[in-house]
Amino acid sequence: MNKPGTKPLWKSFLLLFLAVTLLTLNLVLTLYPELPSLIPVHWNADGQADRWAPRATVLLHMAFMVVVGVLWLVLPKLSPKRFAVDQFESTWWYLGMVSLSCLAYVQFVHLWGAWKPGFDVDRALLGGMGMFFIFSGNVTGKVRRNFWLGVRTPWTLSNERVWYATHRFAAKTMVTGGMLALVVALADWPSALAVAALAGGALAPVAYSLVYYKRLERAGTLEA
Repeated sequence: MNKPGTKPLWKSFLLLFLAVTLLTLNLVLTLYPELPSLIPVHWNADGQADRWAPRATVLLHMAFMVVVGVLWLVLPKLSPKRFAVDQFESTWWYLGMVSLSCLAYVQFVHLWGAWKPGFDVDRALLGGMGMFFIFSGNVTGKVRRNFWLGVRTPWTLSNERVWYATHRFAAKTMVTGGMLALVVALADWPSALAVAALAGGALAPVAYSLVYYKRLERAGTLEA
C-alpha cells in the first residue's frame, strides 16, 4: 500500500512505461532508415547471426513492449478478488518496471547488432538476462498467489504453503542463475553455460513445487 502523500505506484510505473517507450521509439525511428533490408534476428552459440528477417521486425518488437506495458496496467483489474495483486502491490509494479527495462534493453541490443555488424549480441543478451534474473529474483519471494505472475504450477496454485515455499526457493535459484550467467557473459566463456544457468534457475522451482507438494501430501498436512 502507498503511504499518505506519496505517488501511487501505478503512476510511477506509467511514467517509466512512457519514458522507456518514447526513448525506444526515438531510437527505432532514428536508426530504421540506416538498417539493411534484412536484419539478423538470431545468433548461434558462437555469436554469429544465423537467421534474418525484414527490418520491420524491430517495429514488432516495439509493439510487443507496448503490449506488455499495457497488460501490466490492466491485469490487476482483471484478477479474481481472492487472487488480487493488491497483497503484493509494490512487488507487482517493481517487477513490471524491471520487465519493461529488460525489454527495452533487448530492443537496444538488437538494434545495435543490426546497425553494427560484428557486435556480440548473443553475449550482451545473456548478460542482460542475467541482470534481469538477479533483479527479479531478489523480490520473487514476496510474490503472492495470483494468476499472472510467478511460478504458477498446479501445485503452487492449489496450496498457499507450496506457493510460498516455492517462491522462496525460486528467489535463490533465479539470483544464482542470473549471477552465473552474468559471470559467463563477462568472462567470455561458452554461452551454453549461461543458458544452462538461466534455464536451471527458472526450471528448478517447477520441480521443487511438485516435490514439496507431494511431501506435504504424504505427511497429510496439505491445506487449500
